[in-house]
Amino acid sequence: MKLNGWIIYNGYLPGNKFLDFAEWIQQAAAKQRIDTNIYKNNELLGLLTSGSVNLLGTGRDRLPDFVVFADKDTYLAKQLELLGIRVFNSSETIALSDDKIASYQSLALNHLPVPKTVIAPKSFHKTTKNPIDDYQEAINILGFPMIIKEAFGSFGEQVHLVDTRDELAEKIRQLQSRPFMVQEFISSSYGKDKRLHVVGDEVVAAMSRHSENDFRANVTAGGKMQAYHPSSGEKRIAVTAAKAIGADFAGVDLLIGSDNSPVICEINSNAHIRNMFDCTGINVADFIIDYIKNEIQ
Repeated sequence: MKLNGWIIYNGYLPGNKFLDFAEWIQQAAAKQRIDTNIYKNNELLGLLTSGSVNLLGTGRDRLPDFVVFADKDTYLAKQLELLGIRVFNSSETIALSDDKIASYQSLALNHLPVPKTVIAPKSFHKTTKNPIDDYQEAINILGFPMIIKEAFGSFGEQVHLVDTRDELAEKIRQLQSRPFMVQEFISSSYGKDKRLHVVGDEVVAAMSRHSENDFRANVTAGGKMQAYHPSSGEKRIAVTAAKAIGADFAGVDLLIGSDNSPVICEINSNAHIRNMFDCTGINVADFIIDYIKNEIQ
């Protein structure tokens, strides 16, 4: 049976980075003689009625055998699953990956190495009084400098480093009504981390990243990259972390602990693959398509 798949990305985001990911997956599928169509999420609208779950838009007349979901639109991913379509990654995995607090809860539950983290209490609106006193015990545990990380964000843009109680108070004031956490700062990993790309049960490619002028190593923020050969321990942690959130494939970012041991920074269920190819010459898309074929045939 010849397979047919959809690749979905967000149609509202600027730039070509997300379409680029979709096209890499499509090219890898074509090499395996798998037909695929690329759709924007705004071309496929979920329809709910008293008697049915369906789709509006392009392609609704012929549903695919699988979907590679290169987006965070979890409602659309769930709609496709309700229609009986196998979605890579699942809507639940995407939601866990997108919510960094939920990710850390899953990782800690699986006894994986994470920075000490304190979840900020939920605030539904900004208060007139700054709640910094609520964080005194967290300050005692974590010390300064300290990381403040918003639950939702990409490319390191919602990660902040604060050095004093006053800086923390100001950042808390700014973030009230948004979910966030405070974390110990892994100073031994200042401007350095490692990205391991997991597909199924293996790490298929890896690179190290470093920044000369930022505590974050994200390439998007100006970090440099080079090919990396992870240890067996790093591979085991990355695969276990991906499985902890139910990921079929994911980019797992590791910080460097004080004793050179790996500490999980985050898991990205939709990690881009062009940088990894440019750095290592390894096309992660080929591994993703191989994995999908083995899963659905």
